[in-house]
Amino acid sequence: MELLAPAGNMESFRAAVDAGADAVYVGAPGFNARNLARDLRLDEIAAMIHYCRGHGLKFYLAANSLVREQDLPQVIETLAILEELKPDALIVQDLGVIKLVQDYFPALPLHASTLMAAHNSDAVRAFTDMGFERVVLARELTLKEISAICKKTETEIEVFVHGAMCFSYSGLCLFSSFLGGKSGLRGRCVQPCRRQYTWEAKGGIKSGLKGGKKGGKESASGQGGKGGYLFSMNDLGGLEAVPLLAEAGVASLKIEGRLRTAHYVSHVVQAYRMVMDADAGTFPSVLRMAQQLAEKAMSRKVGPGYFLSPQPAEAITPYHSGNTGLHLGRLDVVNQKKNGCYGTLILKDELETGDRLRLHLDLTGERHSFTLREMFKGKELVEQALAGEKVQIALPADLVPAGARMIDLYKVDVRTRPQVTDGEFGLPGVGEMKDLVGKIQETQRRRIATIHDEVCFTADKEAKLLPADKRGKGDGKPRATPRKTGPVKVKLPLEWWLKTDSLKVLQERLPFTPDRFLVPLDKTTVSQVGQIKRYMGQGIRNITWCLPPVLFESDLAQVQKQLTLLMRSGFKSFQIGHISQAWMFRGERVHLSCDYTVSLMNNQALAAVIHLGAEAAQLSIESDQRLLVDIIKGSRANYQHIRKGLTVYGAPALFTARIAARHFQYDRVLLSPKGEAFTMHKKDGLVRTVPRRPFSLLPYLGELRDAGLDYVVVDLCNLPTSQQEMLALADRLSGVGRVAKLPTFNYLGVLE
Repeated sequence: MELLAPAGNMESFRAAVDAGADAVYVGAPGFNARNLARDLRLDEIAAMIHYCRGHGLKFYLAANSLVREQDLPQVIETLAILEELKPDALIVQDLGVIKLVQDYFPALPLHASTLMAAHNSDAVRAFTDMGFERVVLARELTLKEISAICKKTETEIEVFVHGAMCFSYSGLCLFSSFLGGKSGLRGRCVQPCRRQYTWEAKGGIKSGLKGGKKGGKESASGQGGKGGYLFSMNDLGGLEAVPLLAEAGVASLKIEGRLRTAHYVSHVVQAYRMVMDADAGTFPSVLRMAQQLAEKAMSRKVGPGYFLSPQPAEAITPYHSGNTGLHLGRLDVVNQKKNGCYGTLILKDELETGDRLRLHLDLTGERHSFTLREMFKGKELVEQALAGEKVQIALPADLVPAGARMIDLYKVDVRTRPQVTDGEFGLPGVGEMKDLVGKIQETQRRRIATIHDEVCFTADKEAKLLPADKRGKGDGKPRATPRKTGPVKVKLPLEWWLKTDSLKVLQERLPFTPDRFLVPLDKTTVSQVGQIKRYMGQGIRNITWCLPPVLFESDLAQVQKQLTLLMRSGFKSFQIGHISQAWMFRGERVHLSCDYTVSLMNNQALAAVIHLGAEAAQLSIESDQRLLVDIIKGSRANYQHIRKGLTVYGAPALFTARIAARHFQYDRVLLSPKGEAFTMHKKDGLVRTVPRRPFSLLPYLGELRDAGLDYVVVDLCNLPTSQQEMLALADRLSGVGRVAKLPTFNYLGVLE
């Protein structure tokens, strides 16, 4: 079993190797799912690959960001160089990157990233068919589920055993993107899950943790009204699970932490090396030593994650901020003096000048990092202090506002020590590797240009394209058909689909007529198939059943039975929520489309789903205006025959989670530190956090039509569907009447 360690820089790489890692993974420059301060250069990556090859270690590159259409030229160039450098594998998420590698760079082995959300054995089989040599399972699985998946495949399985945990399911978090265009699926996450939230009390009065009380119990009944760090997951610590993972057949144990320090990497890798090498007789004593070592890594509070239970009771500590690092204490007094700003506290751990610290201002949620330059015990200037001692430390005056209180202090890295040079460590010289990369770039230049011309949208291709089909005359604005009495009937400038999880909507007379209904496939809707058929009659041809993006191993047999029932009942249209679900319909005569959860941001990703039989696909819901136009142009330039859609109205799940914590209060308004309002809903084993107000691109349907979009989706899931609400929606669709402005997600902004 392999021990796989992270490295965000050269120092961490050396630490991982020294600590006993069998393999190291780093981020591919430009398209990896971690927002590093600086991407590793190609010459640094070349040096690491050269070192690993000479020392019997494996080296993997995380190229696991979603790739926008405009990023394709740079991605093609990077892939061409990486193929020549010969890493042991690329860890990928984007379907377009997979298609590029398969078509143009087949010498690059592929591993499926955890962001591809393999929750079951069907997904692993599908990824194996797609050419993956290894699959990194989703982090939301129990040991029992991991074992069941391993038993059903010969493909290598990799599992995260230590490090940060996301609250949302792998690959399904939209929160950061929705708040300002910084996509977590593109490595730009601003971590909204680490913020403090409050429940809005009756009458609109906030109630929450004030004063940072750290021992307060949360209300299990949902009546207490307390807020806190409701979504901030503790770190995963799987030292105890190592023997069970080995027994299950896991091929690789992965440590998260490309953003962490070399100190963290060294301590955690050493801890796992110890337990992996221990025999059964010495395991208990070795485990205790390893746990003590891992505790010094300056991570968050750790726990077993989902390994032992699908509902881990201690996965979230809502009264704790979720900062990484050793908590040194709370500053009792902050004084502004002539010579600077100073804070006083009693230390919970040792401290030394030169250590890297983080301030957390509990009342505002602000976090600031700095290096400790000066420390006093009484009036004595000191360089070191021990746990239990009272000290006064110099604070960065520009980061601590006057009168600030309730400030927690964390140690996030230790004082920098003299290090061996790359040459002393055995890494090849920088100049040598820069020359190597330069030669590869030169020899690959013509090939890169050829692939670029075949794949990307260019001015030459634009000149050859026929004008986009305008689908009728007019300016593209929604029109209401005047009627003397009754509700307004609406006709939109392009085909539109209505998604609803309420069967009442299908049975009532609506003030609008969608071209197609999207119905989520769940226990409630499938149990009423007969009723739907009786009411809809021949209209069942206009119903598409939507599979959820998450199916666990225990769900597979039941879902396959449900699909068989639906197909025998005459239903022929299905929308997949996960790419692996296309395999459920192999050999069936059905019409397949893709939900936005398949995450399509470039024309090569569209080519991949066409290959799997999709006739229509929603483009990424995160897309901005430029990206949408670019994808459509790229698809037309490559003569791809697939209908392209987009969700233009709805309250999408920003978090989709497995954990249903005791402190959650469902269907109650939840407020962010900036006053943004959300609600949480629980259904069919999923906990969804959705915006209180839907977003809407309805005013822009004309320009979306003119850009070449084929259909749009209005999603009523997670929204009220009373008769009054339907009439208000009809007004929005028709563009008549006065309606409040709604957010536009990223459409008018920039997706980063």
